[in-house]
Amino acid sequence: MADNLDQSFPLLQEILNSLSQSVDQPQTSVSELISFLNSTLDAALSDPENEDAKANAFRALTKVHQFVSSPSLDQAIIEALSFELPMAVSKFGGVSDGCLEVVECTIDCFISMCSPRDMLSILCEALAPPSEAIRDSGYIAPLLTGLSKVFLSLQRRHFEQVKVAVPIIVKVLKGRSLELEDEDPEFKNLFDRAMGIANSIRAVCLKLEGVANEKLRALLGLYVLQIMAVVSMNHNVPSSQPFVLQLSSFFPFCGLSYLGVITGSDVDKITRAVVGDDEDDYMSCLSDVKCGAPLSVIWGYASDDVVGAAEEDLNSVKDELKDNQTERWLAVGMLKHILAPATLPWELKRHAINFLICITDGNISHCDEHNNFSSYTTSLFAALQAVQMIIMYASDTVLRKNAFEAFKRIIADIPASQRFDMLKSLIINSNSSSMIAILLDIVKGELHKESCQSVGNDEVPQAKPPTLFWTANVLELVELILKPPEGGPPSFPEDTDKVLSALNLYRFVLITESTGKTNHTGVISRSNLQKAYKGWLLPLRTQVTAIMAETRNDYELPLDALCTLNPIELVLYRCMELVEDQLKQQSM
Repeated sequence: MADNLDQSFPLLQEILNSLSQSVDQPQTSVSELISFLNSTLDAALSDPENEDAKANAFRALTKVHQFVSSPSLDQAIIEALSFELPMAVSKFGGVSDGCLEVVECTIDCFISMCSPRDMLSILCEALAPPSEAIRDSGYIAPLLTGLSKVFLSLQRRHFEQVKVAVPIIVKVLKGRSLELEDEDPEFKNLFDRAMGIANSIRAVCLKLEGVANEKLRALLGLYVLQIMAVVSMNHNVPSSQPFVLQLSSFFPFCGLSYLGVITGSDVDKITRAVVGDDEDDYMSCLSDVKCGAPLSVIWGYASDDVVGAAEEDLNSVKDELKDNQTERWLAVGMLKHILAPATLPWELKRHAINFLICITDGNISHCDEHNNFSSYTTSLFAALQAVQMIIMYASDTVLRKNAFEAFKRIIADIPASQRFDMLKSLIINSNSSSMIAILLDIVKGELHKESCQSVGNDEVPQAKPPTLFWTANVLELVELILKPPEGGPPSFPEDTDKVLSALNLYRFVLITESTGKTNHTGVISRSNLQKAYKGWLLPLRTQVTAIMAETRNDYELPLDALCTLNPIELVLYRCMELVEDQLKQQSM
């Protein structure tokens, strides 16, 4: 390899000499230089253990840097090289620390000698090439550092130019971050450069006044929230926290508050400042901002140091959310962005669930009738679905238990007039038999609560319960499970949980209406009794009896299938007896 090294440098020198003499038409020599660098890089990357190849790469880069930094080099040649050389030399950043240092010095030369506006475009193009390029942090890092320096060199239209670069920066940061392990030195190196970008934008803000200052601060706020999410994804809390501390320190400067980001109002404010009304597509490039916003508060909930960095009073934020139902709904809606993504660590989701319990604890403010509740329905529904995922899939028993508690509290915080519709939608949109069973049990609990009044520690049935839940809609839920709309009977053992819960719900409604001599749900009308008996209960008995007979006669079938059907059989026969009794009474 040493012989190849000695032979290659006369060729490199020849190319550089040709470049220095081709002021009018330097493009051919530039192409030759790029080709030479690519072949040198290929040799170094093809055998990472070959120290001679690394030395060759370092010497080639050093020679190119010396050429570019020569004060006698014509400006036309510098500008011709600037279009291609930054990307070409950046590819060497991952070869060795020495190469990375020379790469950064070379890019610095171009930044100092070329138009900042041109260099912004060139570095952005190098950072996000149309075809796949080398994407290790060694390649990305010097380009990010270069951009942070270019920002400081811009002379005008600062906001517009930084705005173009930010989506490219965050896309590359997220893509590379998700590939890195926490212990990888590249992780720290990458986000050190990300923080360098933030610091540069802040420094540019300090140069500006008026609207330009406000818009660039808003853009910095979006960048901070985006990186808050990215640095938290697929990484453990100890690794991410140092960067979260730094990001949180930008909150006062960007005018962000914990209450504003947890409710989304600050996110909306800075988004409008950056994109106005006509550029909503821009936010698709910053799709994690609404995750980073509530995350910043959850990080503060988990760490007093983070709260201090943000200069916030978290207790007052929690008190405000407890006292204001509308803001609490907004916060719950924002927290779905933490609970739903699979890329966020369970520890952060645990803190988010605990925060939910905290803001719905004690004597919180309720408003049973809310004129504008419909505007919160979609976000609350999505939040409840996200909590359901925690209940079903968290491996930590305590987390599952707390998630269920949070789920019940969110449901209880919904106006009573809207609560049934929310539960029904959750049931219809769930694919989990166990989760549907839980939801049906909550419906039964609401029915029981409406039909009883508290007398000390005892609860006694009322003769005429209120009818928010006591409507024909309850029977529709039962039918939805016992006679699925897609046709056919329920499937066992897959549907065991929800079928048992539906039967229990039907039995409870039938007994309560019969005892109270009411018929709010229509359950004891003759037509509904016959419909339930012939359309739901008899077909289910036939199915269950057949499965149990098959299980008893086939010793290869698992006995637990028999055990799971026993409770269904017991409740099913009790329901049939109740219906038969009602039909007899009506015939007398």
